[in-house]
This record gives sequence, C-alpha cells and structure tokens, in this order.
Amino acid sequence: MVLDELCTALSGASGAALACCLVAAAMALRWSGRRTVRGAVARARQRQQAALESMDKAAQRFRLQNPSLDSEALLALTLPQLVQKLHSGELSPEAALFTYVEKAWEVNKKTNCVITYLEDSETQLSQAPRQGLLYGVPLSLKECFGYKGQDSTLGLSVNEGVPAECDSVVVQVMKLQGAVPFVLTNVPQSMFSYDCSNPLFGKTTNPWKSFKTPGGSSGGEGALIAAGGSLLGLGTDIGGSIRFPSSFCGICGLKPTANRLSKMGLKGCYYGQVAVPFSVGPMARDVESLALCMRALLCEDMFRLDPSVPPLPFKEEVYTSSRPLRVGYYETDNYTMPTPAMKRALLETKERLEAAGHTLVPFLPNNIPCAVENLWMGGMFSDGGSSFLQNFKGDVVDPCLKNLVLILKVPRWLKGLLAFLLKPLQPRLAACLSSMKSRSTQKLWELQHRIEMYRSSVIAQWRALDLDVLLTPMLGPAMDLNTPGKASGAISYTVLYNCLDFPAGVVPVTTVTVEDEAQMEHYRGYFGDTWDKELQKAMTKSVGLPVAVQCVALPWQEELCLRFMREVEQLMTPEKRPF
Repeated sequence: MVLDELCTALSGASGAALACCLVAAAMALRWSGRRTVRGAVARARQRQQAALESMDKAAQRFRLQNPSLDSEALLALTLPQLVQKLHSGELSPEAALFTYVEKAWEVNKKTNCVITYLEDSETQLSQAPRQGLLYGVPLSLKECFGYKGQDSTLGLSVNEGVPAECDSVVVQVMKLQGAVPFVLTNVPQSMFSYDCSNPLFGKTTNPWKSFKTPGGSSGGEGALIAAGGSLLGLGTDIGGSIRFPSSFCGICGLKPTANRLSKMGLKGCYYGQVAVPFSVGPMARDVESLALCMRALLCEDMFRLDPSVPPLPFKEEVYTSSRPLRVGYYETDNYTMPTPAMKRALLETKERLEAAGHTLVPFLPNNIPCAVENLWMGGMFSDGGSSFLQNFKGDVVDPCLKNLVLILKVPRWLKGLLAFLLKPLQPRLAACLSSMKSRSTQKLWELQHRIEMYRSSVIAQWRALDLDVLLTPMLGPAMDLNTPGKASGAISYTVLYNCLDFPAGVVPVTTVTVEDEAQMEHYRGYFGDTWDKELQKAMTKSVGLPVAVQCVALPWQEELCLRFMREVEQLMTPEKRPF
C-alpha cells in the first residue's frame, strides 16, 4: 500500500508503529544518481522518437510507391485470411508489413504503446521462408523478448543501452516460420504491475478510453492489437500479464503451462524464482489466431533450439473436436467481488454454453485466499524483495510501482509488526505483508512443497467432478490509470492459475452497460478494505468497455483450453467498435 493508506489503516494502532512506518517509508524514497537517471530517460526518449520517425518515413515511402493499395481491406483481414493471401501471392509481404507499420504509428500517437521500430524488419522480408506457417505476417513483441541489437529495458534505467546479443528462441522460431517482427511494445517498470507506465517511455493508455489503463504487464501489446496496429503479438504472464491487457483491451490472450513455450533469451528483473513460473503466450484479436501462433511455435525448431521444452507438437485433433464439454464454473472466488459486468458476463456465457449442449458444473478451487496471499505472494518474494529492489538502485520509481516498492523496503521486523497490527483492520494486506518476508532455504522448500500439494489437491477436486475445462470471471472492465497498484487484491482471478500452473485464456464476451454502471455505485466488495474501495472507484465511467471471461484447463492441455475459448467466442460475439 502507499504510505498514506498504511497510515490510515494504522490510525487505531500504536503511535510508535506509525512512526516506524513513516521512517521506513522516508528511507525508501532516498534515491541517488538522479543525473544518471535523467540521462537514461533522455536517451530512451530520443531512441523512441527516432524509431517513430523511421516508421513514419517507411510507411510514407511505401504509400507513395503503392497508391492503389487498399489498406482498410488489408487491415480488416483476420490472421488466417492474411496468411492465405500471402501464401497465394494475392498480397505481398511488403504490403502487409508497411500497412501495419503505418497503422501502428497512428495507434501509437493515441496510446504511446510502441517503444521502437525494428528497422531490420524491412530486410527480414526477403529472408522470410515461404513455407512457414506465418509467412509475411507482421509480429509485435513485448519489450522483454530478446531481439538482437535492441534493449530490453523493462522501463529500468539500469537496462538502458544494454542491447541483446541474439534473438530469444521464440523470436528465432517465429522468424523461421516466416513472421516479421516489426515493433517492440511498452511495459510497466519492472513488469511487476497490471498498469503500464515507466520513467523511460512514459504511460500507455487504453485505446477505448484514454483515462483507462490497457492493463499490464503486456499493456503495450494489448493496446496495439486492440486498436488494429498488429494482428499478432507475444507477451508474458506471471500473475495475469497477458490476461489483464487482453481483458481490459477486448482481445484474446493465452497463458500456457509455464514450460510449453521456450523462455530462453527473455529479460527479467530477477532470476532463479521458480516457485511461481512465468509463461510466454500469444495475444491476438481472435482465438483462431492464437491457435495458429501455437501451431507455429510448437515445432521442431523450438524443440531443437531449446531442448528443455517438452517436444509436444500442437494436438490438432483436440483443438478441432466438437464433442460436448463438461465445464466447471464459479461466479465468484469469494476474495474479489466480481463487478456487475463481470458477473453478468459469466452468467450469460454459462447460459449460452448450456444451450449449446455443454454441461455446466459448479466448481470452486479450495482455499483461494491461501493460494493468493501465502503461496503466490510468498513464492514471488521469498527473499523479501531484495533481488527485485536491486533494479531500482539510483533509479526513480514509477507511480505504478510506488506501493510495492515502499512495502518491500520496509524492514523484515517491521513487516511482521505491521502485519500483526493490521490484521483486525486489513486482513488481506496483513497476510500479504507476512508472506513478503525473507525465508530460509528450509522455509522456501516448505513453501514450494505447499504449492505442489495445493496443485495436487485442486487437480483431485477437478478429477472428482470429471471436468474437461473451467469457466471463471475475469477482472474487468479496465481500471483508471494509476489505480491497479492500489487494488492489489483484484489479481486473485489470475494469480491462482499461475500458482497452479494451469493454462488459462481470456475471451471478450460483452461490454459494460448503463445498468452495469449504475449497479457499480453499490459495489462494496467482500472486505470493505482499501483494496475494495479503490477497485470500486477505478471501475466507474466504463460504459462500452469490453468485459471478458477466463477459460482454464489442466496442465499441458493448451489445445483443449483453446478449443473451449473458441467455443465461447463463437457463442458470445460482442460488437467491436472500430478505432
């Protein structure tokens, strides 16, 4: 929590504890090296501006040379349609690339989602293998994907001016499949936020409403794809970082089982944390595009380049099956109260699935509060946050990270005291504070074992009901800018499936109505704490914004998850407003 929120929560507690909190927070704000930071920011902004100018020039040059090209018709094509026309020769890869370069440039003016243009995309065109599944397809990448010669800053000054020596494995595979990476997109500082802002490149906004966040940490991808500036992108997810932007921006996204796709060559803000693994996954406008991307990635090239990835090719027969499904569902996780739009989206989807012949069965994974507060939070910060904080030495902290950084910088003994004092007033915050303390090796092993046992218990629940897949609410609509960090409890719908390491995808199914908005005025949450109050304020003025549901399967069953997502998409087709 931010300092004033902690102080408010402690208003009935001892003055000594409040004084300790103030001192600790003051110490947390003593950053040095401001000059170095300003230099890094200036260089990053100059690099971004130069890249955008190159994009504009490339697009204009192609437009002058090809005045008769129907850009609107090209941009209206789905990914499978574009692939078909590129393979047949009806469209050229140059037409596809520069049309999307021009559109991405326009989208960026409104959302600030692009941080660099990959100029070598123009030379990549001639090298794209015609036999590749994604021949000639323009591809956008979250900034953390290693790309030769390009920085992966994560919005941190320490990473500015440190270009990658080679492409990450998934980038290599996508190139071998004929895709043409053309832009890198913005992320929140450190990627530990479901907002999207950093000191180097600034704030990315939601293409539907500029005062709303696109979500994070794959927020640049979400904004660019939703606004039509890309057909296909790659993101990462350790707590909802693919699913939040997909939900907030109204697109589709898949978080696979953690090791289904290679993570070799990706940048992170610290390494070695394995209790809660992160996933690489696709983001696109529709489910079929996600499936096509997974087909392309799950190939011999990836298994050869990264032998640590299990050689499991895409199971076409599972994805194309039409047999009725046995679907578990829950309307709420009893931790974060669903907004009226979330609840309606879930119930309408359930009704359509039942009408289509699927069986819906009530199902709620056991002990969700423990999974969120103890297992996920404890796994992420078992060193008390010291590795994470190393990234901020001499740097400024973006507002979207201020709450987290303040808490992590509180000494271990004070975290324990604050957790004790806050427990009657803010039980969720108190539990998270307790979990964010450094652990001994023995305690870390115990935590990892608890995660394994929890996963086994949920799978046993699932098997007992003979479920195929699971339907859950997904946080939405999009929150106001600068608010996700003040409503940390709302990550419960996503982090559960990172803790379990289940594949989970997001599909937009409706939009916020006037009735939803009116009901939101009475939203109080289950705890009435700071997180609930902030969530209620952050989700107003949302009429017309997209709302999604989450589709989940058991580990290594990405194809079944996608098949379920496709079923939901076909039954629930929200109107999409053009940008």
